[in-house]
Amino acid sequence: MAPSDRTRFAPNSAAARDIEYYLHPFTNLKAHEENGPLIVNEGKGVYVYDDQGNEIIEGMAGLWCTSLGFGEERLAKVAYDQMLKLPYMQGFTHRSNEVAIDLAEKLISIAPGNMGKVFFTNSGSEANDTQIKIVWYYNNALGRPEKKKIIGRHKAYHGITLAAASLSGVEYAHKGFDVPLDRFLHTRTPHFWREGLDGETEDEFSTRLAQELDDMIVAEGPDTVAAFIAEPVMGAGGLITPPTGYFPKIQAVLKKHDVLMIADEVITGFMRTGNMFGSETYDIQPDLISIAKALSSAYLPIGGVMISNEVYEVLREGGDKFGMWNTGYTYSGHPVSAAVALETLSIYEERNLLGHVRSMMGTFQEQMAQFADHPLVGEVRGVGLFAAMELTPDPENKGSFDPAHKIAPGMVARAQAHGLIMRALPSDSVALCPPLIINEDEIGMCIERAGKALDETWDFVQSEGLV
Repeated sequence: MAPSDRTRFAPNSAAARDIEYYLHPFTNLKAHEENGPLIVNEGKGVYVYDDQGNEIIEGMAGLWCTSLGFGEERLAKVAYDQMLKLPYMQGFTHRSNEVAIDLAEKLISIAPGNMGKVFFTNSGSEANDTQIKIVWYYNNALGRPEKKKIIGRHKAYHGITLAAASLSGVEYAHKGFDVPLDRFLHTRTPHFWREGLDGETEDEFSTRLAQELDDMIVAEGPDTVAAFIAEPVMGAGGLITPPTGYFPKIQAVLKKHDVLMIADEVITGFMRTGNMFGSETYDIQPDLISIAKALSSAYLPIGGVMISNEVYEVLREGGDKFGMWNTGYTYSGHPVSAAVALETLSIYEERNLLGHVRSMMGTFQEQMAQFADHPLVGEVRGVGLFAAMELTPDPENKGSFDPAHKIAPGMVARAQAHGLIMRALPSDSVALCPPLIINEDEIGMCIERAGKALDETWDFVQSEGLV
C-alpha cells in the first residue's frame, strides 16, 4: 500500500489493518486501498450495523443466503451444543456421524425428482466442482470416455473454483485466470428482454434457444456432450428469469441426446422462488442438484450435491472399475455445520416460512414493478423474494451504458448511503434479495430507499450527459 493511502485511516484502525492484511474476494484491489472497507460487526433480523453504528437493511441477505436474517439464537445454540458433543468427524472410509445422516435423510425427503443420495461439500462452488467429477466419473463408468463436455449458459454463475468458474458464463469469472478450461461450452442467455427478436413471443424465443442447444450438441457430437447445467433463475449474472416454456423445451433436447440435467439451486433452493426449490417453480426434472447458501441460512459453511437414484447406481457400479469413490473434502458432512443446517430446515417448517414467503412475494414483486416506469429503467424482473432492475440510457431501444461509467455500482453506493445494501450485476442491473423473514413494512423501506438511490442515479446520469 502506498504511504499516502495509509494516512486516510486512523493508525491501527480496523479499516487500516483490513487494507494492510486482508485480501478480499471479488474486490477491486486498488480501489479498496483507496476507499477502504464497509466493516459490519453486528446484525439483527434484516438489519446489519457498521462500525460507526449505522443501521443498514441487508437487502441482499448477504450473498443471497442469510434467509433467516441475523441473530437467530437457535442456530447459535445448536452449533454450541454440537461443538461440545462432537466438534468434528470425517466421512472418509465408512466413518459417519448421526447428525450428517439425519440431514441427508431430511434433504432427500424434501428434494424434487428422484433424488437418492446427498454428497456434502462446504460451498456452492465445491458442489458444482463436484458435479463435474460426478459427470465425468459417471461416463467413464458407462464406458463413454469421450462424453465429457458440459454446457452452461452465457451470464450464468456456478462458482469460482477453477472448474466451477469454467462452468460459469460471466466474463468477470474468467478474466486473468485462464478459464474456461477445455470441455466447457456456453449457449445463449435466456433473457427475453435483451435477446428476443422483434415480434417474437417468449414461447417462440424458448423454442429458438432449445434449437440452438440442439444444434450445438449435434455440432459437438452427442457422444461428447455429457451434461447441461442451469440455475432455475440466473443469479449473479443478472437475476434473469426463464421465459415461458424454456426448461421443458431444453430438457426435451437433453433427453434426446442422453445429456444429464444439473440444476444449480445454490441461490434458488430453500424457498427463494416461492417453492422449496426453483426446479419446482420452473418444471425442471434434474438428474443432479447443487445446494448451499440458505441450507444453513449461511450461519456455517455447508453445501451439497443431491444425486438421482439412476445416477447413483452408475457411480456404485463404477466401483468395480475404479475401486473406491475417491473424492471428498476434510469437512464433508461436518457435524456442526450439519447440525446448524438441520436446525435451519426445522425452523423453516415450524415457522411455515414458505407460507410467509408466499404471503410477502406478491407485495415485493408489485412494489419492485413500480420502477419499470422510471426513465432510467429498461426492465424489472424477478420471482418470489428477489428481483432486479436493469438500468439503461434508452429504455425504448434497450441501450447500454459504457461499463466505465459504473452506473449500477454508483446506484448501489447511493442505496448504501440511504441504509440499504443492494448488489450491482452485469449489464447495469441492480438486485434486491432480502432475508426471507422480511415483513411488509421492511419491504416498503427497501423500496423507498432503492427509489431514492435510483432517482439520485438518474440525476447523475443527466448531469453527466449520459442520456
